[in-house]
Amino acid sequence: MQAETLSRDGSAVGPIVIAYAIEDAALEAFRTGVDGAAEVVVLPAPPDPKRATLLRSAVAVMTRNTAKDFSKEELGLLDNARLLQSFSAGVDFMPLDIVPEHVPFACNAGAFAQPMAEHAVAMSLAALKRLLIEHDAVKNGVFNQYTRNRSLAGATVGIYGFGGIGIATARLMRALGARVIAINRRGQTSEALDFIGSMTDLDWLLAQSDVLLVSAPYTQETANSIGARELQLMKPDAVLVNLARGELIDEAALYAHLCANPAFTACIDAWWIEPVRHGEFRMDYPFMALPNVIASPHNSASVVRPGSPPHRLAGENCRRVVLGEAPLHVVDRALSPFLS
Repeated sequence: MQAETLSRDGSAVGPIVIAYAIEDAALEAFRTGVDGAAEVVVLPAPPDPKRATLLRSAVAVMTRNTAKDFSKEELGLLDNARLLQSFSAGVDFMPLDIVPEHVPFACNAGAFAQPMAEHAVAMSLAALKRLLIEHDAVKNGVFNQYTRNRSLAGATVGIYGFGGIGIATARLMRALGARVIAINRRGQTSEALDFIGSMTDLDWLLAQSDVLLVSAPYTQETANSIGARELQLMKPDAVLVNLARGELIDEAALYAHLCANPAFTACIDAWWIEPVRHGEFRMDYPFMALPNVIASPHNSASVVRPGSPPHRLAGENCRRVVLGEAPLHVVDRALSPFLS
């Protein structure tokens, strides 16, 4: 292995370094994205002395977690790096203040959007069709054939955070006949929607939605943006689906709202205390004792897909910087909630 290879235009370029152990199929998908623009090297485990040489020469580096993949001193070796690329779309669990300021840090936005959109639709339908409630009733010998459930067709689906996940979900929801309204930071989209607004339209979005998908990134602006006041604006029989981060919703307020409004359903995939980000799973309120809660273990993105699209997309973004193009999805560190 050489520290430098030749790019397609004949100029010297350092390797693209993957900073964690990776399966063969995922590595092949990443290399497919890079498309021969540079050599792809997997960083050896510490204390291998080759680590320092590779990081100093790297043109781009792929990470799962900056706090675990490198020592603070190693991040300081990225003198020539044009990009630090995250495998994950959500990066709020990574301390960005230890990443050198001259190195752009990009999230893998949209890489998991399709499976997460399917999860959002599945949770929404389970809530509207009362699937878990009636499953338990039938199991206990109760046959509620004439208890009404609800249709997604004709319902209003609100999407709070209209990025990759929101767009993929909107397409599925519209295909099922739902009216889709959404908000994002720009207040603009090229997608076909019934309404697009900015974050200042959150109150209106909450009041209009039969189903609300929370898919906004966790930033200083979005932290605790849905509390008791905001929940009171929602319809008493609304369905709230959180695929983003628990921190966007006040945990105590949501539990109190669920207790006071038994027709309201919370579908929770993203929790407040989780193993990947906090080292443990914990809830401070007994959500699972409530019949109007549908839970999953933040696995909406945990889908095996042929060709490993997340690795391919990350490879494509690394390829951009090798070719002198600007990387996509660079994180605005000024909005970051993370501290090391």
